[in-house]
Amino acid sequence: MFASLIVALLVILSGTVATYLYDENAPFGARLCSGAALGLAALGLVSFMVASFLGLTGAAIVFSIAICCSPLGLLSDPNTLRRVREDVDSVNKNVRRFFLHPDATSAGYFLFYAIATVVLWRVFSRAVIQDETGLSTGLLNNFGDLPFHLSVITSFAFGNNFPPEDPTYAGVRFTYPFISDFVSAVFVKCGADLRQSMFIENFILGMAFIGVLHRWALVMLRDRLAAIITPLIVVLNGGMGWVKLFEKAGTDEGGLFGVLTNLPPSFTVIPETTWRWGNAISALLVPQRGFLMGLPLATIAFTQWWLATDKIRQAEKPSQGKNPRSKPKSMWTEDTETRFPISVRRMIAAGFAAGLLPLVHAHSFVVVMVMAGCLALIQRRWRDWFAFFVVASAIAIPQLLWSTMHSSVDASSFFAWEVGWDHGKENPIFFWLRNTGLFIPLIFAALLMKDDEYFVPRRLLVFYLPFTLCFIVPNFVKMAPWIWDNIKVLFYWWLASAPIVALLLAKLWHRGGPIHRIAAVLLFVGVTFAGALDVAGITLRSIKYQVFDSAGMRFAELVKEQTPPRALIVHAPVHNTPVFLTGRRSLMGYPGHIWTHGLEFMRREGEVKRMYLGAPDANQLINDFGIDYAVIGPHERMIAPVNEAFFSRFQKVGEVGEYKLYKIR
Repeated sequence: MFASLIVALLVILSGTVATYLYDENAPFGARLCSGAALGLAALGLVSFMVASFLGLTGAAIVFSIAICCSPLGLLSDPNTLRRVREDVDSVNKNVRRFFLHPDATSAGYFLFYAIATVVLWRVFSRAVIQDETGLSTGLLNNFGDLPFHLSVITSFAFGNNFPPEDPTYAGVRFTYPFISDFVSAVFVKCGADLRQSMFIENFILGMAFIGVLHRWALVMLRDRLAAIITPLIVVLNGGMGWVKLFEKAGTDEGGLFGVLTNLPPSFTVIPETTWRWGNAISALLVPQRGFLMGLPLATIAFTQWWLATDKIRQAEKPSQGKNPRSKPKSMWTEDTETRFPISVRRMIAAGFAAGLLPLVHAHSFVVVMVMAGCLALIQRRWRDWFAFFVVASAIAIPQLLWSTMHSSVDASSFFAWEVGWDHGKENPIFFWLRNTGLFIPLIFAALLMKDDEYFVPRRLLVFYLPFTLCFIVPNFVKMAPWIWDNIKVLFYWWLASAPIVALLLAKLWHRGGPIHRIAAVLLFVGVTFAGALDVAGITLRSIKYQVFDSAGMRFAELVKEQTPPRALIVHAPVHNTPVFLTGRRSLMGYPGHIWTHGLEFMRREGEVKRMYLGAPDANQLINDFGIDYAVIGPHERMIAPVNEAFFSRFQKVGEVGEYKLYKIR
């Protein structure tokens, strides 16, 4: 694990130093958060390209790290090195001042990030739980997704999956965005176990997302309170699901206290109901790891878009209060200022962040590029936007071409008319009011309220308007085979609206007086209470959902020992087969995952069942697919009767508990 931490630290520092090329006057903490997201994403993309030629070997990883750490060469420039030292000294002074002479602002920031650190540490430590009983998760929403991500990680780390095949559907090109899982595979090859590899990346990216959100809100709103409120509204999002708390308290013998000590799995997404607006942490950041990397990258782009067109900040000098003539010349900043103005450099950086997205999170890439097109048409700053699109396209287009060529995905399954998102039979208007609670009314209130002038400045309103498409379009068009996946676009509407709502709450608080402040607190609680209950349930409950039992994990080790990395294994089409821990090729995994990826699965599912039945065409199917090994265990016996006599003709390689491995050829 130590080597993995060193790798993570190196790419974070490299990304942090790179921010000095474009982000004037950024706080060092904001640089670290941006550097973490950019560094890890770059590590994933670069190491994948190198490993495609060399395999995921030690040499490939070292070479990839060397490429990703090239921005550290900027420290050879005296001016850049001076700025880094000044920022580090400033951090040290602020830390000493906080402990010796704390003030309300620094105490508030410290408390905010300390709580965020503790909560995210606890959440991500419960995302994967490994003990003597096997491998489990503390999040019900992660029960189905975790085995899939483990199958992707192990396919690269143990299965030499180059060129990548779908780890749950052998023979099909893998086009699902996988860079976040590839980073974990790199950490596994550096000595971390599966749990550690996921935790390191998840925790770093989770904190980075909080930090870049805070920075984005601060530069847009220029209100410290609103900037702190914004990340809370984003990560504690929810609707009116908190009413379920009081409904349950009325029927529980222990009352409200009894319910609080044994919280249900979710107050935002409840199966078999129209409570569908999932909390960001429990429904998105933990189970959907691509989103966890895509969100901070997109937010970095949004921040640089805003700053690139901020005339007030453009007029500020990087050395406020200092004599610029006393600074040594810089080959990276001053000499290039006339050729690359700060606005262009910001847009180049935004283009770099956006260009990393296609293999990180495809929906995020689409959102960023569409929002960029809308804002470019509105602002008409052609030079700046041209720089953004050129850089983003140069990085993204090769990824798009690679992922779409020879793809087996049925694109038609992704798009269809569907009004009201996942509203079921409920009225769409009532559905949205119930699922988002006070959030939508507060958006309208923020846009309409004013003192001497409107609460929301015109420039902020113009910047925000394109993001309303992230709400409108997914309410009319299905953008994935599973309609719920529209949340991958819908959430960007919530993300962009959160600063607007936060500004309204901050304005109410700043007005002073008990009525305004009580109203601000109650409105904030109303917007975040359901999401807070979800997060509290994750951090406080000790319950866990077993994904792999101890026998299954021992069986996975046997498979890795007895089979070559590229062996093709047939097993039950379930989401949690131990084969997913081995990196070996799976003939077919869980149909639900395969369907959401736009792949046809029904025919192969039937063929797998016929093999286990020992049907007349079983031998022909085995030969046609080129099956190397077969698993017979609890899952196989559960989905269909297994013809033990048919498989007894083959060599039994090993057995662990109820699991048996047969060599077919």
